[in-house]
Amino acid sequence: MDGTYVFCAVKKPVQPSFGDVEFDGVSGSTYMITHGDMAFVAARVPQKIYHPTKDNLMAHQSILSSVMEKQEEMIPVSFGNVFKTDEDAKVILKKLEPQFTELFPEIRNKIELGLKVIGKQEWLEEEIHKDPAIVRLKEAVSKKSKEAGYYDRMKLGELTQKFFTDKRRQIEEEILMPLQKLATAAKANEPISEKMLLNSAFLLDKEKESQFDEAVNELHDKWEEKVDFKYSGPWPAYNFINIRLQVEKTS
Repeated sequence: MDGTYVFCAVKKPVQPSFGDVEFDGVSGSTYMITHGDMAFVAARVPQKIYHPTKDNLMAHQSILSSVMEKQEEMIPVSFGNVFKTDEDAKVILKKLEPQFTELFPEIRNKIELGLKVIGKQEWLEEEIHKDPAIVRLKEAVSKKSKEAGYYDRMKLGELTQKFFTDKRRQIEEEILMPLQKLATAAKANEPISEKMLLNSAFLLDKEKESQFDEAVNELHDKWEEKVDFKYSGPWPAYNFINIRLQVEKTS
């Protein structure tokens, strides 16, 4: 049994299809499910739960990238939303119309860029050893048994956590804040590893992408001995639009 897979919503669709897509080895063509001047970009695929494998995620993203190139206003829908019929998807589109009407002007000609900053091991070790309290506790812990050094280890953990918190605050002040001035909006997400000092996303006008790239490159040159930059995009505005929860709630 086939279902209707929804990729994104667009305003005033400029073409009837954005090409073919393949999930789990099965291909389908994209098409429009319209309501008024807006539409879902969708495809008929086997109705099932789609796991976010690398190939599936890339297939989803490839359609969004194609849409971004053609449409000035595009609202991404998270991976894996499959409805039973086109009519079910249209019901969702109608229910989300007020929200989409507000969102479309906000994301018109906008892109999302991501920047992760990861501290280099050598630099972090050098910095952490500048704290005499941490050095003293490390020495004390190394000379005690596991049981005897329990509270010293707890204190050492607290001081280490504070060290990383302070470093993240420094990176936000010296990297996030200057870039934030060039963007329409910025968001600092939770780091996904201890050495990750910044996990940020930026929403900005497409025409400012080159200027933003230059600013990132300048900061990279300044910090390259201390941290690694993971710069990505352009992406749809995932971090600034909460469509998945709204779709689940509405459905």
